[in-house]
Amino acid sequence: MNLEAKPPKTDFNDEDAFGVLYTRAMRIVVGVLRGGPSSEYDVSLKSGASVLSALDPERYEGRDIFIGKDGQWHSRGVVMPPDKALRGVDVAFNALHGTYGEDGSVQRILENLRIPYNGTGPFNSAVAFNKILTKQALMAHNVNMPRHIVLEKTEDLDRRIMDLFRSFPQPSVIKPASAGSSLGVTLARSFREFTAGVYSAFKHSPKILVEEYIKGREATVGVVDDFRGEPVYALFPVEIVPPPGRSFFDYDAKYSGTSREITPGRFSRVETAQLQRMAQLVHSALDLRHYSRSDFIVSPRGIYFLEVNTLPGLTDESLLPKSLKAVGSSLPHFLDHVITLAHTSVLER
Repeated sequence: MNLEAKPPKTDFNDEDAFGVLYTRAMRIVVGVLRGGPSSEYDVSLKSGASVLSALDPERYEGRDIFIGKDGQWHSRGVVMPPDKALRGVDVAFNALHGTYGEDGSVQRILENLRIPYNGTGPFNSAVAFNKILTKQALMAHNVNMPRHIVLEKTEDLDRRIMDLFRSFPQPSVIKPASAGSSLGVTLARSFREFTAGVYSAFKHSPKILVEEYIKGREATVGVVDDFRGEPVYALFPVEIVPPPGRSFFDYDAKYSGTSREITPGRFSRVETAQLQRMAQLVHSALDLRHYSRSDFIVSPRGIYFLEVNTLPGLTDESLLPKSLKAVGSSLPHFLDHVITLAHTSVLER
């Protein structure tokens, strides 16, 4: 009986095998951050899963880095501090949403560890995440926005609510100053809805906005840096049609699949161009990086900017992937582009 070990049969020669091993060794390790201690935890899990599945396996090695609701970092199922969880990572892909992921917190951690990452830096992330600071920054650029009033919790809050309801044009939109995915947002048409909306918004942020309600069609426009030969490339506007019985694109409408998202939106050529210019202006004026998505209302009175998202969702239901598809691109191509921007910008320092 011949016990001599024989090499396994393969469909390629030694040179091919070396090439495969070399390619694997040269892959960029992408640590995908998902989860996080925010109310958008579930959306982030889905965004991160989409990123991990869309990474080109020939070019990237995806590493799932889970951050729990308690803020604990996990890699390969083990709790560890950020520096250890990110050990060996070439680029971090931040798929977190909301507090911690979009407010500059995780960006500061990545900066301190010198890990390149997608998206905007710490300071400008914090500004863009705060709707009040965003409005203040954009006023200097003459961006058309709804009137608003800032409200904080005080001992005489109930009296303030009554005074504000009487003095501010109604109906109004009440929203947290710092939150995403339309969480805690209320369209108030009565005093009862107004009061409930104020207390609901305060569950998500210590400061809230009471904003003028602009009736019109909802639109969102994504932009991408250094894409298709343009410094800030504007995608087609998406028209958002809330489901029957809902007046705006709230959290449930976003993720229940009941709203209609029309890409490209049914806007005139002039409206489309204006929406794209405004999204580019917001992105540049706030000094955002790599990509962003801005929300607008198109009304007979004009186009109004509502808010900007520096890390828009990347789930199957999310709007940015749909916008990319409308211009003949794809999520894998977008990820390759953004990761390349993040990686090369560090290499060029």
